[in-house]
Amino acid sequence: MASRTKLVDLEWLESNFPCMQACPVHTQAGRYVALIAQERYEEAYRYARAPNPFASICGRVCGHPCEPACRRGQFDMPISIRALKRFVTERHGPESRNPIDVFSGSPRTVRPEKIAVIGSGPAGMSAAHDLALLGYPVTVFEAAPVPGGMMHLGIPEYRLPRDVLQSQIREILDLGPELRLNMRLGRDFSLEDLRRQGYKAVLLAFGLHKSRDLNLAGHELDGVVKGIDFLLNVNLGYRFSIGKQVVVIGGGNVAIDVARSAMREQQKLTADTESSAGLPDQLTSSEMDVAMKEFMDVSRQALRMGAREVHLVCLESRQEMPASEEEIEEGLVEGIRIHPSLGPKQFVGQNGKVTGLEVIKCTSVFDAQRRFSPTFAPGTETIIPCDTIILAIGQASDLSFLKPADGLETTRQGTLKIDPATLMTTASGIFAAGDIAFGPRLIINAVADGKKAAEEIDKFIRGPEWKPKPQYVQITVLDHHKMAERYDEYSRLAVPVIPLERRTGIAEVEIGFTEEQARREASRCLQCWINTIFEGTEVNGTECILCGGCVDVCPENCLQLVPLSQFEFSDESIQLLSTTSDSRTHELLHLSPEELSTAKGSVMVKDETICIRCGLCAERCPVHTITMEAFEVFDRDPNLVQIEEMVLHS
Repeated sequence: MASRTKLVDLEWLESNFPCMQACPVHTQAGRYVALIAQERYEEAYRYARAPNPFASICGRVCGHPCEPACRRGQFDMPISIRALKRFVTERHGPESRNPIDVFSGSPRTVRPEKIAVIGSGPAGMSAAHDLALLGYPVTVFEAAPVPGGMMHLGIPEYRLPRDVLQSQIREILDLGPELRLNMRLGRDFSLEDLRRQGYKAVLLAFGLHKSRDLNLAGHELDGVVKGIDFLLNVNLGYRFSIGKQVVVIGGGNVAIDVARSAMREQQKLTADTESSAGLPDQLTSSEMDVAMKEFMDVSRQALRMGAREVHLVCLESRQEMPASEEEIEEGLVEGIRIHPSLGPKQFVGQNGKVTGLEVIKCTSVFDAQRRFSPTFAPGTETIIPCDTIILAIGQASDLSFLKPADGLETTRQGTLKIDPATLMTTASGIFAAGDIAFGPRLIINAVADGKKAAEEIDKFIRGPEWKPKPQYVQITVLDHHKMAERYDEYSRLAVPVIPLERRTGIAEVEIGFTEEQARREASRCLQCWINTIFEGTEVNGTECILCGGCVDVCPENCLQLVPLSQFEFSDESIQLLSTTSDSRTHELLHLSPEELSTAKGSVMVKDETICIRCGLCAERCPVHTITMEAFEVFDRDPNLVQIEEMVLHS
């Protein structure tokens, strides 16, 4: 097809791609979903992996902010984007039998400046990944005996298998970063040590490994446990005693994760009555950024062992609970008993051991300004019998490594003070990302933090020589565009899971889509990067003849022909059209911008938010005024013109 140039509004184009906009690392989710529907799995994996160093992890435990943004959800239900990512990573990720190195052959300049990353969680390892691709020698310091941060220490193995996490980290380390385990900042080395060793920049990227306290009467009783302490012990394989009647205090996703982990503990202890009440090694694995996914898999054993109980007590009502709805439903199915709108009043005990939790009815959690200010109803106290209480009321930072000479300031929330634009702390050359900078975050947010930190560190080191990556747009006219058959009829497929009776030990609960299921679910994608374009011209004989055929054929009624007299044009709009009128002749046709307010005519109006990209309007148009066009953005391609100039239409 012949090429021509045109002005392109990149912001408008990308606004039509909401799943990409919602993803903190701007993964083009729709593209890999559509490629799965076409059985082009290698290409799909490249789209999933290129922007995300932890694609295989996110395929299992991502908070998937892309899914609530998915336009398909406005018609029925969103695409199962996270599960489809898992489908392609299991075929071509580092954990698969046919791994693909997305960055092989990429030109890489070796730079002399050493960079230190403190913490091997999603933020730290993502930064190390991108800095290695930029050619920097990177050393990652990790306080724990295992890499992965709270991905390993906070997420249960039935949620995130260890081998998947290890293979993903190994893939990053293969790019060149050096990993040093059992190296705690403030104990084994200091920031001053790193400066003396010649590191030109330091990224602080460790998580929040301390539990918040709840200093109620009886908090010192044996059997009262902090949630993060519980998860760390479980996931490092340490021995940890737990009772048969457990109460988890919380309401967010961490509370549910703790509750479900407690159920697994109880099941293991009953099975091994002759052994000591310790934690099995198999339960190790995890991370914290996606605490909302950690607690999704524990209570299933309550259905099999009648005396075992896990109760979840939270201030919020069932509707207010901050845990995601799917997490709550999973917990209920597995047997967790949720007690909403209750607040803990005191821990009840006998002979130094906890025997119950006294609770009181919570009438409201927030005040009129939506500030946290719980109120309670006197006289509504009751006791929930239990032999273990786990506090899952939030995490806190450990800033004991700080010294006055470091020059680092902190916030009232206990995080490091940073410039949000650069992620630099109050000390030059020292950056912070992830939980220690922003508080608890999803894994995908921490990944985005790490990638931004890598860019800002590169900018800091290069100084005036640093230049942003150029942007190029390729726009392709699609002849006779058609969507997949029955794409508008298929309902969202639930992600397959193993039966309740098999949810024991480290058995992974989700088993993922089959190839047939993945292709069917992927075929539901509306392919939002494809747009309906109206660009008829008199020269080509493609001017609109106002037949109204496109309006009649549109199944969603998103097209309307509206008289020009019903529109008002501000002086600002007319001025803007005047400055670009040469390039907008296909939009204004025979009218000048000044004539818009007085001339007679009609305007084709399209509601992009309800368009399902079926292409029927383009097929129906007798003069080919309407075309279906796909766009894609690149950061390098010598065959395309930069977006700042003009964009090649191929």
